[in-house]
Amino acid sequence: MGIPLSAHNGRTTGVTRLQTLLDFWKRDEQTAPNISAWRTTPPRAAQTAPFPADLLIPLREALSTRGISSLYSHQLSAWTNIRAGKNIILATGTASGKTLAYNLPVLAALLESPEARALYLFPTKALAQDQLSVISDQLSVLRTLMTDHSSLSTGIYDGDTPQAHRPSIRKNARIVLSNPDMLHTGILPHHANWADFFSNLRFVVIDEAHTYRGVFGSHVANVIRRLKRAANFYGAHPQFILASATIGNPKELAEALIEEDVELIDNDGSSRGERHFIIYNPPVTNATLGLRKSSLLESVRLATDLFKHDIQSIVFARTRRTVEIILTYLQENREQRIENSRSSRNYSPISNLQSLIRGYRSGYLPQQRREIEQGLRDGSVKTVVATTALELGIDIGGLGAAIIVGYPGTIASARQQSGRAGRGDSPAASILVASPNPLDQFLAHHPDYFFGGSPEQALVNPNHLLILLEHLRCAMFELPFKKGEGFGGISDELLEEYLEFMVASQDAHFSDEKYYWMKDQYPAANISLRSASPQSVVLQSVTEDGRPLTVGTVDGESASWMVHPGAIYMHEGQQYFVQEYNIENHIAQLIPVGLDYYTEAQRQSEIQVTNEIERAILPSPERGGSGGEVGSKSYGEIQVTTQVVGFRKLRWFTLENLGEEPLDMPPSELQTTGYWLSLSEETLSRLRESGSWSNDPNNYGPDWGKIRDRVRARDKYQCQVCGTPEPDPSTSLRARQHDVHHKIPFRSFTSAAEANHLENLITLCSSCHRKVEQNVRIRSGLAGLGFALGNLAPLFLMCDPRDLGTHTDPAWKPANGLPTVVLYDLVPAGIGFSRKLFEIHDELIQRALELVSDCGCEDGCPSCVGPGGENGVGGKQETLAILRELMG
Repeated sequence: MGIPLSAHNGRTTGVTRLQTLLDFWKRDEQTAPNISAWRTTPPRAAQTAPFPADLLIPLREALSTRGISSLYSHQLSAWTNIRAGKNIILATGTASGKTLAYNLPVLAALLESPEARALYLFPTKALAQDQLSVISDQLSVLRTLMTDHSSLSTGIYDGDTPQAHRPSIRKNARIVLSNPDMLHTGILPHHANWADFFSNLRFVVIDEAHTYRGVFGSHVANVIRRLKRAANFYGAHPQFILASATIGNPKELAEALIEEDVELIDNDGSSRGERHFIIYNPPVTNATLGLRKSSLLESVRLATDLFKHDIQSIVFARTRRTVEIILTYLQENREQRIENSRSSRNYSPISNLQSLIRGYRSGYLPQQRREIEQGLRDGSVKTVVATTALELGIDIGGLGAAIIVGYPGTIASARQQSGRAGRGDSPAASILVASPNPLDQFLAHHPDYFFGGSPEQALVNPNHLLILLEHLRCAMFELPFKKGEGFGGISDELLEEYLEFMVASQDAHFSDEKYYWMKDQYPAANISLRSASPQSVVLQSVTEDGRPLTVGTVDGESASWMVHPGAIYMHEGQQYFVQEYNIENHIAQLIPVGLDYYTEAQRQSEIQVTNEIERAILPSPERGGSGGEVGSKSYGEIQVTTQVVGFRKLRWFTLENLGEEPLDMPPSELQTTGYWLSLSEETLSRLRESGSWSNDPNNYGPDWGKIRDRVRARDKYQCQVCGTPEPDPSTSLRARQHDVHHKIPFRSFTSAAEANHLENLITLCSSCHRKVEQNVRIRSGLAGLGFALGNLAPLFLMCDPRDLGTHTDPAWKPANGLPTVVLYDLVPAGIGFSRKLFEIHDELIQRALELVSDCGCEDGCPSCVGPGGENGVGGKQETLAILRELMG
């Protein structure tokens, strides 16, 4: 069905074009049936107030010159609280005027006190560049109105700042714009060069504060401790101003970051046009397997509709690779449209259309980014495909629509991305295109959860032991610790214990009641704020002319599965083949390649409990009076031993398995925290009685050993798929016999004798056995439970799914052999996720039951409990039975 283009003429407004397309989508056979939710928010009038009486005349006149005659209610609240000396956090919507809300009181203080300075921190260099242009524009107006306050100079101080410019910025800039990474490595270790600046530091502005969570946020909280310590050394006690997107705990996050009382300002008084938010769930293509049409291709189709209607839009994708794929599809479609329109009098040469659809991601040169941003502001760029780099508050003007390809991981992030469309009073639409991921499908089937209040809590743990010790070393390098001196919220006794540990390890020396840094090395240079793993692996390659080239680094925890020998490593669109991984020297040697596959590491994990901190019985509501229990939940410290045992080669796009190769990598150990859920014996009995339990080990019968040997001998000790012979045990201590596989699954028979007929048995090597088992896998309810919980948990934790590990064991030794699901922090020593899961256990189970119950698949799919295998049996009904037991 075609799109009506009759609305496209010079007299048609953007409002009419958007409404025309929305009306079309409502009746389009390809679109309308797949819209799972459509929420329309009516226009909202601004809540304004007159300028405050103490607003300086130059600022009042500067605002009037820009056509501003009043403040939004939240801007006035910010002014009042900041002028009263309070720390604040602004938590209002995108494009609500937060920048003006904090710039006004800062500029006022700088005008009143010629020596006062301010430090602005942004999470990215691009955002700092954008904000510099905003502040410079405001200052240019001020300078035209004033003659005696022309010294309000500003400057960016980050990794891109030329060395020649840095001394001038340190000496003269009243407002310095930077990022936490540069503050950590380039400013605080050299604070003596910043003595004048720190002596007069009046304000610290932390923008996009919601991004400082998890490991990154825990590092940043310690950087703030070091910043306050350096400022105090020079006699300054700065006031903090934070700005954040809407999250569940803005006040708590702000107070955790700066460890001071903070006033929350969330009374958003900005005006807003009509907003449409659509959740689009691609149509099911195979109901039995639960397969849906590609969210990527459906996003391309919807973006094409927007382009045809001349609606400026942004398409958000999660990865750089996805950005390039969508961009390619859109440009190919664009070329076809150009071909079809050659006879039109409105046809423009291709050369004039090259810039209409652009990509925007890391890896693009700064000049390209600035050009694209300007194109979005002036309308010359009609469609931009971007990663989260454009999610933050970079000024790209008012767009008509935003398409979000797959749930971005948090409701806050989804709202931030949708907020890039429809600035001011203009109407706008946002479309979340759901992927098959269980999180996406949960939100598609429970839109009220998405549209309600944000459930997410941004968690930080500044006292995480590994992170804290790293920053104590940095802080000691910057200034010696006096005996009895504090560091953030750490007790004096505990701090002294850590300092004494550093003395014992010869990092520090104690003399004259002070702890001094002893080593020559510069500790901050080796500490990444984005990881809790202290040791990084350097990735080395060579250029075309043979010169050595450092491609990048990966953290030590990830190296074994990202850059093992034979791995394909992706960096800025370029494929690299890993030739060698030198574990001792922390170096991986790479070769640039162009292959049609990527690799996926295969890992095995074993988990031991080192300290059970808390345990709670899960009583059965139906049997509560008689002491019945369905299981228990626990939280504690665990050790995860993981070994990469091989890897698969998967073809791009089709995901065809091109083969598997074994690896013999040394195991890695992770000391972290975990949350685990164990089923009770009585629950297990009820599940067995109802036929809802398939996790008991197979009993192949008393003669299985002899039968197995006969099959291997019959097959001449060779794999019957690939022909690989069994290794000779006399030549290898690690020799492993081949497996004997049941062609028709063992559990499909009523007796072992029937299942063990020789014609149903075949000899396979371990690699081929894994492939075959994948195809005929009988997925258990316990594995399905782990799959569902592991995919839902990030929704409540405001974390990336890659921050959590999942482990299921039908007879877990630490739980006395009971069936158990373990979710654990993939961060050394834990970051707080597991404790939170322990606390919200009931809601997590309830939501998992809703997710699996509402899924339309027959017996398990990627959107609920995971697939059962092409010719196998899924675990949906078993998982539902377990969840219902847990819910009572």
